[in-house]
Amino acid sequence: MEKPNFETLIENSGSLNDRLLRLKSKAKTPLFTTLGGEQIYRLENSIVVELPSGRNVITTSWLNGGFRSDIKCIFNHTIPSYVSDETELEGGSVHSYLSLVAERLGFDPCRSAGLLTAAKMENVSIVSKSFRGIQVTAIVTGGIGINGGRAGDPASYYQDNGETKMINGTINTILLIGANLPPYTLARTIITASEAKVVAVQELMAPSCYSCGIATGSGTDMIAVVADSTSPYELTDSGKHSKLGELIGKCVIEATKEALAKQTELTPAVQCDSIVRLKRFGISEDTIWEMACELEGDLLKSDFNKNLLLLRKNPVVVGLTSSILHIIDEVSWGLLCEQNGKKAAFAIISGIPAVLDTKKSLPFNNILKENDSILHNWIRVMLWLSYNVNLDESL
Repeated sequence: MEKPNFETLIENSGSLNDRLLRLKSKAKTPLFTTLGGEQIYRLENSIVVELPSGRNVITTSWLNGGFRSDIKCIFNHTIPSYVSDETELEGGSVHSYLSLVAERLGFDPCRSAGLLTAAKMENVSIVSKSFRGIQVTAIVTGGIGINGGRAGDPASYYQDNGETKMINGTINTILLIGANLPPYTLARTIITASEAKVVAVQELMAPSCYSCGIATGSGTDMIAVVADSTSPYELTDSGKHSKLGELIGKCVIEATKEALAKQTELTPAVQCDSIVRLKRFGISEDTIWEMACELEGDLLKSDFNKNLLLLRKNPVVVGLTSSILHIIDEVSWGLLCEQNGKKAAFAIISGIPAVLDTKKSLPFNNILKENDSILHNWIRVMLWLSYNVNLDESL
């Protein structure tokens, strides 16, 4: 397990005044300033938002979380890579660690709120949009490659005696709203922002790491929302029907997608891959190769992989795969019965020769098995295409 080196220990030692003097000598990287005066900058492994007076804040932070009107600083901080549970954090707990981070950033821990993540702060995304003088700004870091989950997935742990388990992979959102919002409206923004995050993740077809479903976020996502009580604009609705809700949605969707692209390269281009789409069902290149080896005849893995690569990346095949998987999803959601879903999937499969303009006819009677699942039937179709079709000519 990696531990802080000697220089780090020296840096973190001494009185608060000593640490603040050292802090002032470090370079801040300005990132954005809102119309209301919120200063956003990066300092070492934290994104810092300095708040002017008159800000109401609601956060999920362990440090001063909930609704507060006296917060002066919100920060998003990268936890050390060696930490696996909160007892390994400096201070021995999340709350104590966040307090220490606030001090080192130059703020009173009693008037600070902090979010934690494994994401790198240089991968932050900031998106701001305005309408008639009202500005909404989303500050997002994100990574769900190893912790993406769907609400209702099997739990990873059971919390006992208040102990916290640190799990990598988090989408953290800080939302700055240049308007005065009553407390109930401020709380409502969390719903709108959370739905927007889900939209971003689902439009990227990010898989859950804990089930066959599409992710809705990570299991450790956090949020902080700031409203300006000094603003002449008072808004009482932050739901989807309101213009404020629209601005929140657009900012969070765009910032979340950009942050995921920066941190984990989760992009539309990467997702345009049939095998990537199949992985949430436990299907990989090795799975398909193992099935290929069960076929009669000689088969070189290099030739097979070449054809499979052409097949899996073809946008038409990706679209066909996505259609088949959506039918499987609808069966699992109870929207279609298995029998009708299979009929629809087989109808899609029957059109493949025309769609791909293959020179060989699919032997449907040999490939499609009524008693097998839709997924296994589709894998056999992909296997047959990789094994029998010259994809250089047909695709």
